[in-house]
Amino acid sequence: MINELLLIGSVIFIFVSAIVGYKLFGKTGLYCLSVIATVLANIEVMIMVNAFGMEQTLGNVLFAVTFLITDILSECEGKKAANKAVFLGMFASAFFLLLSQSWLLYIPSDSDWVSPAIKTVFSNTPRMLFSSFAVYAVSQIFDVWLYHKWWSFTEKKCGDRRRFLWLRNNGSTLISQLLNTFLFTLFAFYGTYDNTTLFSIFVSSYVIYIFTSLLDTPAVYLARRIHERKLEKEKTSA
Repeated sequence: MINELLLIGSVIFIFVSAIVGYKLFGKTGLYCLSVIATVLANIEVMIMVNAFGMEQTLGNVLFAVTFLITDILSECEGKKAANKAVFLGMFASAFFLLLSQSWLLYIPSDSDWVSPAIKTVFSNTPRMLFSSFAVYAVSQIFDVWLYHKWWSFTEKKCGDRRRFLWLRNNGSTLISQLLNTFLFTLFAFYGTYDNTTLFSIFVSSYVIYIFTSLLDTPAVYLARRIHERKLEKEKTSA
């Protein structure tokens, strides 16, 4: 039960951090969190755990918050700001990928004790890291594009730009995360595990994403309210 409690606690902590970061620092706070989450997720994705009766990679939770970040930015700051978060995440991921692989090229000193552990973690995982980078780029760019497609559709149908936030949020995130889960499972694990295990990883990962997607909807509404109050305050003080 400890794994389940830790996962739930991690989701709550990370989503609350996104809201607090946006309230305190605006979109800059979300940019910073996007970079941090992307780098850490590239490490966590290598850890496999059993939770809720399923085997899954630990990076799912951190990757989930990147979708929340782009949805908040799309809703409150615009498509350009959301895409900027994606490109920052891609830059941070590429930076981490190249730098972490360079660590393996150094000849450690006699007093070094950490290099064997570093080599154990990173020497056998370039495939996962490259897969994580590629899938992140594809799914996040697609998510931002789809969010605004849903937005144009609902605005055209009802004539109200604010309505159906829940639809564009979940309609983009659930589809994008399905693409993300399928591609990452295929690129990172195909040939490493048997088909039964691959299917289990795919299903468990997507179940986590369904849960986090539904949970992040109130967070997007709250972020929009924070943004609107800030605009009202600026308008009043002008």
